[in-house]
Amino acid sequence: MHPSADELYQLVRKRLPRISLGTVYRNLEILSELGEIQKLELSGSLKRYDGHPHRHYHIRCVGCDTVADAPIAPLAQLEDELYHTTVFEIIGHNLEFTGLCPACSREQEKAS
Repeated sequence: MHPSADELYQLVRKRLPRISLGTVYRNLEILSELGEIQKLELSGSLKRYDGHPHRHYHIRCVGCDTVADAPIAPLAQLEDELYHTTVFEIIGHNLEFTGLCPACSREQEKAS
């Protein structure tokens, strides 16, 4: 699950009805800065959050905007190679895969 702040807010409100959206955003930012969660800023998508804080990649459905973990290991070699060929200090990279989730793929097949 890679929920947006609004989705998390709706879930939390079920248990804490008086919580504000601002409180949810502030706490997500704090958790992100502490490295407890990842803030995902994917193209064409709401900002989403991931409870798995270690570096890994994601797949985003271009149909419904669902985000899932990509089942491949991070490309540390790519960062190492770039580190030796640039004057930039490499602090990380983002890699996003896009496609259609199974539900959107079925819908597209039905429409054709």
